[in-house]
Amino acid sequence: MINIIDTNIILRYIVGDDESQKIMARKVFLEAEKGRIKLQIKTVVIAEVCYVLESFYKKSRNEIANKMEVLLSAKWLKVEDRKPMLLMWQWYRENLHFVDSFLIACSKSNFCKVISFDKKLNNKL
Repeated sequence: MINIIDTNIILRYIVGDDESQKIMARKVFLEAEKGRIKLQIKTVVIAEVCYVLESFYKKSRNEIANKMEVLLSAKWLKVEDRKPMLLMWQWYRENLHFVDSFLIACSKSNFCKVISFDKKLNNKL
């Protein structure tokens, strides 16, 4: 069985602002790393993590991108849309929105062609 992790597990793991939840989140990731459980992260959860880190915790996009690249690179973690998820951070660091960065990465990964009225996005495609 695959376990889908929620935003709050990732936030406690990264930010650690609630000590007891931080310990539990680390245990979940350690169990997955050791192969005892299977974890999956959905794209929408990654988007929410980035939004909360940026808006509530006031983290820089560079800091968020660095943390996400490390987490999403873990081979023991099943990442939905892994290839574009790992590619998108360069555009996110350039101050493009999460979704725009993800769409560019999808396009560059040959997953899709993006059709948009957004000139800033179209200029990156």
